[in-house]
Amino acid sequence: MAVLSALYERADFTSAQELHEALETEGIAIGLTTVYRTLHALNRSGQVDVVRDRTGERLYRPRPADGHRHYLVCRDCGFSTAVDADPVERWADNLAETMGFTDVEHTVELTGVCDRCRVGPTARGPAGQHA
Repeated sequence: MAVLSALYERADFTSAQELHEALETEGIAIGLTTVYRTLHALNRSGQVDVVRDRTGERLYRPRPADGHRHYLVCRDCGFSTAVDADPVERWADNLAETMGFTDVEHTVELTGVCDRCRVGPTARGPAGQHA
Protein backbone atom coordinates (compact mmCIF):
# COMPACT_ATOMS: atom_id res chain seq x y z
CA MET A 1 0.00 0.00 0.00
CA ALA A 2 2.90 2.36 0.74
CA VAL A 3 4.28 1.97 -2.80
CA LEU A 4 0.90 2.58 -4.41
CA SER A 5 0.29 5.57 -2.13
CA ALA A 6 3.70 7.03 -3.07
CA LEU A 7 2.83 6.59 -6.76
CA TYR A 8 -0.41 8.53 -6.33
CA GLU A 9 1.51 11.37 -4.67
CA ARG A 10 3.62 11.90 -7.80
CA ALA A 11 2.41 13.96 -10.73
CA ASP A 12 4.19 12.00 -13.45
CA PHE A 13 5.87 8.70 -14.25
CA THR A 14 8.50 7.73 -11.71
CA SER A 15 11.18 5.09 -11.30
CA ALA A 16 11.44 2.42 -8.63
CA GLN A 17 14.56 4.15 -7.28
CA GLU A 18 12.72 7.48 -6.97
CA LEU A 19 9.84 5.78 -5.16
CA HIS A 20 12.24 3.97 -2.85
CA GLU A 21 13.98 7.23 -1.99
CA ALA A 22 10.65 9.01 -1.37
CA LEU A 23 9.45 6.22 0.91
CA GLU A 24 12.68 6.24 2.90
CA THR A 25 12.48 10.04 3.20
CA GLU A 26 9.00 9.58 4.71
CA GLY A 27 10.50 7.17 7.25
CA ILE A 28 9.07 4.02 5.68
CA ALA A 29 11.60 1.21 5.94
CA ILE A 30 11.36 -0.73 2.69
CA GLY A 31 13.94 -2.43 0.52
CA LEU A 32 14.50 -1.49 -3.10
CA THR A 33 13.85 -5.12 -4.08
CA THR A 34 10.46 -4.93 -2.37
CA VAL A 35 9.62 -1.76 -4.32
CA TYR A 36 10.53 -3.50 -7.60
CA ARG A 37 8.56 -6.62 -6.66
CA THR A 38 5.52 -4.53 -5.69
CA LEU A 39 5.64 -2.49 -8.91
CA HIS A 40 5.89 -5.71 -10.93
CA ALA A 41 2.82 -7.09 -9.11
CA LEU A 42 0.93 -3.82 -9.65
CA ASN A 43 1.79 -3.99 -13.34
CA ARG A 44 0.62 -7.61 -13.63
CA SER A 45 -2.65 -6.75 -11.90
CA GLY A 46 -3.27 -3.77 -14.20
CA GLN A 47 -2.97 -1.08 -11.54
CA VAL A 48 -0.11 0.87 -13.16
CA ASP A 49 0.90 2.06 -16.60
CA VAL A 50 4.54 1.59 -17.55
CA VAL A 51 6.80 3.43 -20.00
CA ARG A 52 10.55 3.30 -20.52
CA ASP A 53 12.88 6.26 -20.39
CA ARG A 54 15.67 6.81 -22.92
CA THR A 55 17.99 4.45 -20.99
CA GLY A 56 15.37 1.68 -20.95
CA GLU A 57 14.48 2.07 -17.28
CA ARG A 58 10.84 1.35 -16.48
CA LEU A 59 8.81 4.26 -15.13
CA TYR A 60 5.46 3.79 -13.40
CA ARG A 61 2.23 5.73 -12.96
CA PRO A 62 -1.10 4.68 -11.43
CA ARG A 63 -3.54 3.47 -14.08
CA PRO A 64 -6.86 5.33 -14.26
CA ALA A 65 -9.91 3.34 -13.16
CA ASP A 66 -11.28 3.27 -16.72
CA GLY A 67 -8.29 1.43 -18.20
CA HIS A 68 -4.77 1.83 -19.49
CA ARG A 69 -3.60 4.90 -21.32
CA HIS A 70 -0.96 5.63 -23.89
CA TYR A 71 1.36 8.56 -23.25
CA LEU A 72 3.62 10.87 -25.18
CA VAL A 73 6.73 11.28 -23.02
CA CYS A 74 9.42 13.95 -23.33
CA ARG A 75 12.83 12.31 -23.66
CA ASP A 76 14.54 15.30 -22.05
CA CYS A 77 12.51 16.16 -18.94
CA GLY A 78 10.13 13.21 -18.57
CA PHE A 79 6.94 15.27 -18.91
CA SER A 80 4.11 13.03 -20.10
CA THR A 81 0.65 13.57 -21.44
CA ALA A 82 -2.06 11.02 -22.19
CA VAL A 83 -2.98 10.76 -25.86
CA ASP A 84 -6.16 9.67 -27.64
CA ALA A 85 -5.31 6.13 -28.62
CA ASP A 86 -8.71 4.93 -29.83
CA PRO A 87 -7.31 4.15 -33.30
CA VAL A 88 -4.55 2.02 -31.73
CA GLU A 89 -7.07 0.19 -29.53
CA ARG A 90 -9.35 -0.52 -32.51
CA TRP A 91 -6.37 -1.70 -34.58
CA ALA A 92 -5.24 -4.08 -31.81
CA ASP A 93 -8.77 -5.44 -31.34
CA ASN A 94 -9.28 -5.93 -35.09
CA LEU A 95 -5.89 -7.59 -35.51
CA ALA A 96 -6.56 -9.95 -32.62
CA GLU A 97 -9.95 -10.91 -34.05
CA THR A 98 -8.57 -11.40 -37.57
CA MET A 99 -5.74 -13.59 -36.28
CA GLY A 100 -8.00 -15.58 -33.95
CA PHE A 101 -6.46 -14.31 -30.70
CA THR A 102 -8.13 -13.30 -27.47
CA ASP A 103 -6.90 -11.48 -24.37
CA VAL A 104 -4.33 -9.54 -26.43
CA GLU A 105 -2.15 -7.03 -24.62
CA HIS A 106 -0.05 -4.38 -26.29
CA THR A 107 2.51 -1.71 -25.53
CA VAL A 108 2.81 1.53 -27.48
CA GLU A 109 5.59 3.91 -26.50
CA LEU A 110 5.63 7.42 -27.92
CA THR A 111 8.54 9.71 -27.09
CA GLY A 112 9.62 13.10 -28.31
CA VAL A 113 10.86 16.46 -27.07
CA CYS A 114 8.24 18.75 -25.55
CA ASP A 115 7.94 22.41 -26.57
CA ARG A 116 9.55 23.69 -23.39
CA CYS A 117 12.61 21.49 -23.80
CA ARG A 118 12.83 22.26 -27.51
CA VAL A 119 12.94 25.98 -26.72
CA GLY A 120 15.80 25.54 -24.27
CA PRO A 121 16.81 25.23 -20.65
CA THR A 122 15.47 28.68 -19.69
CA ALA A 123 11.94 27.30 -20.12
CA ARG A 124 12.64 24.56 -17.57
CA GLY A 125 12.87 24.82 -13.83
CA PRO A 126 15.14 22.89 -11.46
CA ALA A 127 16.21 19.41 -12.54
CA GLY A 128 14.62 19.82 -15.97
CA GLN A 129 11.08 20.14 -14.58
CA HIS A 130 8.63 22.44 -16.30
CA ALA A 131 8.48 25.88 -14.73
